[in-house]
Amino acid sequence: MLDAAQSTITSCNSAISAAERVLQAAKAAVRKKVDEAGNLDGCQHAAHGLAWLATYVEAMRQLRGWGRRLQDEGALGELERMLLTLGVAEYAAQIAGGIPMSQGETARLGDMGVDAAEARRFEESTAAIVAEGTSDRVKARLAELIADLPAGELAGSPGLDETHAAIQEQMRRFSEAEVAPHAHGWHLANAYIPLEVIAKLGDLGVFGITLPEAYGGLGLGKEAMCVVSEELSRGYIGVGSLGTRSEIAGELIHGNGTEEQKRRYLPLIASGGILPTAVFTEPDTGSDLASLKTRAVRDGDVYKVTGQKTWITHPVRADLMTLLVRTDPAEPGYKGLSMLLAEKPRGTDDDPFPAPGMSGGEIEVLGYRGMKEYDISFDGFEVPVTQLLGGVESQGFKQLMATFESARIQTAARAVGVAQSALDLALAYARERVQFGQPIYAFPRVSNKIVMMAAEVMMARQLAYFAAREKDQGRRCDLEAGMAKLLAARVAWAAADNALQIHGGNGFALEYPVSRVLCDARILNIFEGAAEIQAQVIARRLLEGAN
Repeated sequence: MLDAAQSTITSCNSAISAAERVLQAAKAAVRKKVDEAGNLDGCQHAAHGLAWLATYVEAMRQLRGWGRRLQDEGALGELERMLLTLGVAEYAAQIAGGIPMSQGETARLGDMGVDAAEARRFEESTAAIVAEGTSDRVKARLAELIADLPAGELAGSPGLDETHAAIQEQMRRFSEAEVAPHAHGWHLANAYIPLEVIAKLGDLGVFGITLPEAYGGLGLGKEAMCVVSEELSRGYIGVGSLGTRSEIAGELIHGNGTEEQKRRYLPLIASGGILPTAVFTEPDTGSDLASLKTRAVRDGDVYKVTGQKTWITHPVRADLMTLLVRTDPAEPGYKGLSMLLAEKPRGTDDDPFPAPGMSGGEIEVLGYRGMKEYDISFDGFEVPVTQLLGGVESQGFKQLMATFESARIQTAARAVGVAQSALDLALAYARERVQFGQPIYAFPRVSNKIVMMAAEVMMARQLAYFAAREKDQGRRCDLEAGMAKLLAARVAWAAADNALQIHGGNGFALEYPVSRVLCDARILNIFEGAAEIQAQVIARRLLEGAN
């Protein structure tokens, strides 16, 4: 007789095999639709539905992989087994019935061209695990197990090795002591994260996690970056995002810079001695970087930069801008773009950009505060020619593209942290809030929300870790990174929305931290590739036939 752990894995294997078969059928059907339409844009709903279907299947695989690793270690306990069963069962049910791409858009197998007989075979082959995994019995037992957890403990082992578990514990302690108690006050005041906190993050090595030790970094991988980003974002996404700009700048310089540029900037980035900011987006371009217009005209030993940038995070206090410009107006699209390492003095709210040829104004935002967003105008702003990244023009887009995998993995980890924060707040409130003579957690419509949050957070976490491990092993992972970001962003928004619902009217009050988490969660579906752009990229990769 199979033991409980193996029985769970076996049931999941069967469901995932069925999901993989229907994914292949959908891929073939959508490829035919695209061929008939002549391009992917002609059948976007079907193509984006395929992207979501593939993301679901990969999330199911990675949740199973997590379960297998725990099983091998003898650590697949009842809580983990039930999360695994619920996660696989719920996603199988959604594949059969329709995957929510957004609140008003559902991806159905029929929309992708999967014939009715194939769809029925999938539904029939997964009926048993769906019935069991989504049952009231499983949800009620999961609710009991989660209720018994000590405050702040994750619902289920994340499955980290000893090194990453130690990093997680260190970041958790820091976040609980230095971040979480102050986060809501910073948010309400639209205040900067204090420089003292940033200095402590520098001392912990947060800004140099993935940089080589030779340049002052910790020499760790993207999985470590995920662990750090998640735990800090669990306390406050602003703090969890401080490392994003350092990660982007560090990867750009380490991968493309001259040796002199590496020696000059990487140790300072790793220590937090300088704060970088990414200056890419323009008012009329958004995700369409090929249309970028900001010009950098060489004049002797300097470039003179003229143009407009927008949605620039933490630029006032930044010391270094990774600045994407057009150096060759004769080259169309991406070909004429270059990356400059533009130094600037730190500013203040009263004088944000005390540099000749540079000005700007704050963009007031709902959430994602603590660093502040700005529009920036350049009018003859001078950057020495020696600050051209790598010393070669027209390489900017290629250089930037190489960072997209890491950026999306890191954003997925931030989203998991925000989702976990929403889960933490919802659980604490549901335990404490008494209505009709009992804690509201006793009502299934409340506890079931929390149970599903726990399952989806674990799925998103494992998908992000998987993408990170692929990157650490030197494999192309734009597909996996895109899937991780796509799913984690939706999970964060759903978790925050449900957490606020559990708070009822109190959740709508600014004094309750869940109101901040809702605002913070909303941006995750937009930056680092909006959900629609992300689905487009995933679909294109799937239809290329790449694995």
